Amino acid sequence: MLDRLLATTIAAVAAVTGFACSQAAPKVDADGKDLAVKWKDASFYGIDAKALDGTEADLAQYEGKVALVVNVASQCGLTPQYAALQKLHERFADKGLVVIGVPSGDFGGQEFDTSGEIREFCDARYGVTFPMLAKAGVKPGKEQSPIFECLGTKTGELPGWNFGKYVVSRDGTRAVFFASMTKPDDAKVIEAIEKMLAEAAPAKDAAKDDAKTDDAKASEGTKDQAPAAPKA
Repeated sequence: MLDRLLATTIAAVAAVTGFACSQAAPKVDADGKDLAVKWKDASFYGIDAKALDGTEADLAQYEGKVALVVNVASQCGLTPQYAALQKLHERFADKGLVVIGVPSGDFGGQEFDTSGEIREFCDARYGVTFPMLAKAGVKPGKEQSPIFECLGTKTGELPGWNFGKYVVSRDGTRAVFFASMTKPDDAKVIEAIEKMLAEAAPAKDAAKDDAKTDDAKASEGTKDQAPAAPKA
C-alpha cells in the first residue's frame, strides 16, 4: 500500500513538473554493442514479440500501417489515457493506424502481475480492442524489450514513466516520441499520425512473398503425401 501511494505521489509530481516523463536512450546495449548500427535499417515490424495471452505476435502483419506504440500500466495516474487511445484506434483504424499497448511495471510497479488481470482490467474499464502485447521491460538493460531498444534508438528517447508514446512509420524504420504527459489526442500526436498516414505504404517484397508461398505449398505437399508402405 505504501509503495503504491509513493508511486502515485511520484506520478503526481511528474504531472506537475514533467520530471522523469522521458529519458535519453543509451547508445550501446548491455553488451557494449553500438545500437545505432544495430537498428539503423531495421524495421520495428520485424521484431519478434508475444501477445498478451502468450502466443506469438506477428508484428509483420502491421507493416504498411502506422503504429502508435505505448507502454501502458493499469494502476497509474495516467491510466485514463486508455480511453483516448481507444478512441484514436477507432477514429484512424480504417485509415491505417494500429494502436499497440505494451504493459510494463517498470515505473512504480503499476502494472498487474498476470496477463489475465491486465486483460480483464482493459476490457472492463476501457473496452480496449486494440492489440496488447505481453508485459515487457522498458528501461535499458538485460530485461528491456527489443521494441523499446529499437524505438528508443531511432528517436533517442525512452519513456521515463508510464504511457510514453511512439508514432512509427509505415515501413517501421522511423518513429517520433511523445512523453507520458502528452495526451494521446494532443494536437502534436494527431499531427504526427496524420503526417505518417499520408505517406505511401512501402512496396511489398515480391521475392519474400513468393518464398512464403513456395514454403506454404511445400508444406501442404508434404502433408498430402501418402505414408510410405511398411517394409516386409
